[in-house]
Amino acid sequence: MKVITMKHIKRALLVLLGLISFGIGVAGTILPVLPGGPFYLVAAFCFTKSSERLDNWFKSTEVYDKYVEGFRQKRGMRRKEKIRINLIADFFIILSIFIMHIILVQIVLVVLGLYKHYYFIKKIKTIKPEEKG
Repeated sequence: MKVITMKHIKRALLVLLGLISFGIGVAGTILPVLPGGPFYLVAAFCFTKSSERLDNWFKSTEVYDKYVEGFRQKRGMRRKEKIRINLIADFFIILSIFIMHIILVQIVLVVLGLYKHYYFIKKIKTIKPEEKG
């Protein structure tokens, strides 16, 4: 009888989260309103930490080359992708601020939203379209 340990549970959860993130990333690649790149980054992290087979498979895909490899090499993101991610995140942050009637939560959401903009503008390099290859 095989004993299920916390290591097995953690690995299974990471695989599940990686597959879900990959699926959302694919939807984001198809749907113009949903950013795929961040979900591919989460999937890459989860696969690296949980399954060598999934990690090798994902690294061999065109999606990995296009969305993850450049970011991992600290090359940054295209301006269009940065703007799209920020607009979608801002929509959900603003929606949450209106839904939540707890002032502390609203303040935290505003601070996180502002930090997100700072991070995207100052910490993530903007790649010009001719640099993407």
